[in-house]
Amino acid sequence: MSGPTRSRRRAAAKAHTATGKAAKPSVLVSAGARALEGVRERERIGNARAKRPAEPLRVDDTLRDLEFSNITEDEKLLRYPCLEPGFTHTDTWRVLRIMGEFIEGFDRLATVEKAVTIFGSARVGPGDPHYEAASDVARRLAAAGFAIITGGGPGIMEAANRGARAGGGRSIGCNIELPFEQRPNPYIDTLIQFRYFAIRKTMFVKYASAFLIFPGGFGTLDELFEALVLIQTGKLYHFPVILFGERYWDGLIGWLKSRVLREGKISEADFDLMILTDDPAEAVRVVLAAHKSQMATADERLAPVRRRRRRGGRA
Repeated sequence: MSGPTRSRRRAAAKAHTATGKAAKPSVLVSAGARALEGVRERERIGNARAKRPAEPLRVDDTLRDLEFSNITEDEKLLRYPCLEPGFTHTDTWRVLRIMGEFIEGFDRLATVEKAVTIFGSARVGPGDPHYEAASDVARRLAAAGFAIITGGGPGIMEAANRGARAGGGRSIGCNIELPFEQRPNPYIDTLIQFRYFAIRKTMFVKYASAFLIFPGGFGTLDELFEALVLIQTGKLYHFPVILFGERYWDGLIGWLKSRVLREGKISEADFDLMILTDDPAEAVRVVLAAHKSQMATADERLAPVRRRRRRGGRA
């Protein structure tokens, strides 16, 4: 075997990033910093396209420990178990704080009987076809009696909250603490602040009858696959995951079929968990039918419990 060929194979065998860079700590640190700046830039672009002031607004100072204002609560929980000896900086205290966030979220959303959570890119603005479609479908859902839940930011989130308000429905934004301050969109009726992603994600699912997922980045993909796992494992049923924008999602679906399915990592039936459309009216039709099925199935599953309770037995 020739020397150049061996060298190429040795180089190919080394761990590397998706752009081909060596997987060294310095590369990962640099990539993380640039990725965070990309998130910050995403917010700037979304607000600029909505013609809002670029100055950031800190929504709630109580979300931040001002002594460690450059470190988020998620970062403390995941990476820094004991920054200070005081009790309020221990994991025990964080458990209480997490419990408090669950209580606040459940309390603020307790009256939501049916809702749809809408995800998508923060980078688009009015005039973008997906922005307009998100606003349209949210308006239609609101008119049909659904609350609309988003992450509270610009872009598709703003479009959905805007449509909810136009349709006379409840417009909910679940904001998250980030290392930089962010401005929620102005179309939110109920704004809830979260320190921890996990709690916020629970609220997205708990009160929703469906997920409507517009083209977006890692956060959007995260919510897509989390929903699919919950359905696949029986935690949710009759829960449509609607991918809006067939052209955008074609590549992902194609990769899942050609690689993940072919290698037996998922099943053919898993593809029926995702619904693709470009039509707001069709998306609303799917949500309405799914909600009706959810209610019927819930009644069926709870019927034995109710019968036992009527007889005085334990649930």
